[in-house]
Amino acid sequence: MQLSPRVNHTVVDSVATVVLSNPAKRNAMTAGMWRALPDLLARLATDRDVRALVLTGDGDTFCAGADISSLREPAEAAGGTPQELAVRAEEALAAFPKPTLAAVRGYCVGGGSQLAAACDLRFAEEGALFGVTPAKLGIVYPASSTRRLAALTGPSAAKYLLFSGELIDSERALRTGLVDEVLPRGQLGKRAAEFTRILASRSQLTQAAAKEFTDGRTDRDAYWAEQARGSGDTAEGVAAFLERRSPHFEWSAPQD
Repeated sequence: MQLSPRVNHTVVDSVATVVLSNPAKRNAMTAGMWRALPDLLARLATDRDVRALVLTGDGDTFCAGADISSLREPAEAAGGTPQELAVRAEEALAAFPKPTLAAVRGYCVGGGSQLAAACDLRFAEEGALFGVTPAKLGIVYPASSTRRLAALTGPSAAKYLLFSGELIDSERALRTGLVDEVLPRGQLGKRAAEFTRILASRSQLTQAAAKEFTDGRTDRDAYWAEQARGSGDTAEGVAAFLERRSPHFEWSAPQD
């Protein structure tokens, strides 16, 4: 039985794995999938059992972009234009307060690349293909998405991708900075699980502050200094180092 397109998730060892699932169309994002992602991320952001997040695709591909058939759906019925829905999902992913990792197999194209770029890190399997394809459809790529892509790859590589719409392989994606690691076939899941377990064991205080600062927000030094003073993470980290044991960090982001 063919299941309807959906966004699933599981939580294991403090790591949430979010799966884009529309296998009949290489996990292309429908309007319903775009809408579901921000709500899911909002729930996971406030879940104290979640310390890191992996975004991946169902089966042997990440995401082939937006489901083109959804471009014909009236914006009022869909809850926004396809581009508006994609940007909301992308921005929700970029704003997720804990470390995020895109684990990419197969095609990572269009809206798929948009989502992968919004993650903090990207690991890819050998043979993965990346493309940013609005020039093939006469679509203006959003300004926020363009800036995010250029920040990862540099202006020239971003222009190559945007101007041509051509696909690049995982090795070229690694050279341009679009990808952080390339894994042999069959090793991506293991490596992503190992690495995110490492992330989950580290100080969320350090990670949250570093995420803000590297993403360009530098006006909250006093806030983070106050959080550090009251967190106990520094004392725990020093004690664990001196006692030659693994630290157990307790700080988590204050809930609104």
